[in-house]
Amino acid sequence: MRPDSPAAHTAEAERLLRTAAQYPGDREPLTLQAAAHLELAGDRPGATALYDDLLSGTPAAPHLIRALKAANLWEYGHEAEARAIIDGVRRSRPTEAPPWEIAAETLEAHDELEAAEETLTEAAALLAPPGDAELPHPTRSLLTTRHRVRRMLARPHDDWDTRADRLHQGKIPLDELHDPKRLWSLGSSDPAELQAEIARLRSELGTYRTALSRPFPVAVLHWPERELTELLAAYPELETEYPTYRAHLTDIEASLRELSAAGTPNLGIVRATVPSYEAFAASEATHPSQAALLPQYATTLAARARALPWPPLPTEQCWCTANLPYEKCHGAD
Repeated sequence: MRPDSPAAHTAEAERLLRTAAQYPGDREPLTLQAAAHLELAGDRPGATALYDDLLSGTPAAPHLIRALKAANLWEYGHEAEARAIIDGVRRSRPTEAPPWEIAAETLEAHDELEAAEETLTEAAALLAPPGDAELPHPTRSLLTTRHRVRRMLARPHDDWDTRADRLHQGKIPLDELHDPKRLWSLGSSDPAELQAEIARLRSELGTYRTALSRPFPVAVLHWPERELTELLAAYPELETEYPTYRAHLTDIEASLRELSAAGTPNLGIVRATVPSYEAFAASEATHPSQAALLPQYATTLAARARALPWPPLPTEQCWCTANLPYEKCHGAD
């Protein structure tokens, strides 16, 4: 069975839903992944049912779920409902970038470029105020998407477009990357033009290949102090792994810095709890006192979208949850 066949996507969705039932704390991200697989399998009504199921409760990311539902609905003939949901997302003014970007890309995919640009501009005004403050990755992505849409509309650069240019790290400038005329060269009968475009595309792919080489971050476990105390009281065999809480925090930062220096991408930290760890050990038919289980537990949490990216922005709260910015805590040299 091909890994991208409809049957394979349906089977993966079913597996994710079984896992969500086993781990209620991870139900929302696992269900969203299952819905994505159903969409890829062509079962768009089934994906909508999953989105509705999440929205019937109190989800952590309701705006994101609504935006995903709208994108899915539009793809199988429910344009009016999709538009209404997108309008609702815009009126609610979410403080996270992904719902805005998904709503705008849905409009763009259906040739609603003006509406997509308006949506992205509203989001930029809310999430990227003027100044040189660092922006989280989702907001930088939103500005890049806005740059692309405005390039397609032949709009002159404004301050947000300039900021997107400044934040862009690829070798090819955004103006060239987002030039609609590049599409024409792909249909050219001139071998030289085709070869030049292929070379540009290869260069772009090289920029993103490292980031896309892993499906989830390389993650390190962080046991909050109370959880670590409970863990060691129940399983003293693990004291060789965690001699003290302070040493545990120091080891986390040192390990991540070493991995970063070695060129490892997509680093993250996952927060561990004793009940979750014990449930994982039971699912693996292994006793929790086995230290070899710890990295498997970290990888599983990361695969369930539980990892926080490392390093945080210098002004964000430190990953250790101390009431200090990262640059004045574990991020200090």
